[in-house]
Amino acid sequence: MYTYDELKQFVEQCTRCPLCRTRNRSVMGKGDLHSEILFIAEAPGRNEDDAGIPFVGKSGELFDRMLDKIGMCREEIYLTNIVKCHPPGNRDPKPEEKELCMPYLKYETLLLRPKIIVCLGRVAAQRIIRPDYRITREHGIFIARKNVWMTAFYHPSAVLRDETKLPEMEADFRRLKEKQMEIRC
Repeated sequence: MYTYDELKQFVEQCTRCPLCRTRNRSVMGKGDLHSEILFIAEAPGRNEDDAGIPFVGKSGELFDRMLDKIGMCREEIYLTNIVKCHPPGNRDPKPEEKELCMPYLKYETLLLRPKIIVCLGRVAAQRIIRPDYRITREHGIFIARKNVWMTAFYHPSAVLRDETKLPEMEADFRRLKEKQMEIRC
């Protein structure tokens, strides 16, 4: 079994798909390796590609505010992406790109052993939870799978584009805190 540092090195040196030719940096997940909560987004954006860190920029600021509202911070969670390299033009990752990165995400998840997985956005939810997942109807609803609670929230960038979704996002984060307290009891 590989260590987290070995996995990170694999991701940093990955050349499995064409995204390696257009990235500045691969973006490994970041956070508490012992966290109960794993957030999974679709792919790094331009800011993440520059920094090599998930969720920087305006989306990251909104994400941090949502965590703060429930009394949490990034140091208490783990945040990663399905695809570890920025797709050009901020396009959705192609199915083959997601498939080639899935072993990294699966291994990350195996090492972390989270009790709760939150997909950020439709693309992540449809790959992780179910291909026909409808984020507008199902966000914030938890399902159990293999002793892990799973849900999806709107991606922070979607909320920045449509701020009418902000109250729903806030409610989803409150439900997350409630689920965390529930599993600890």
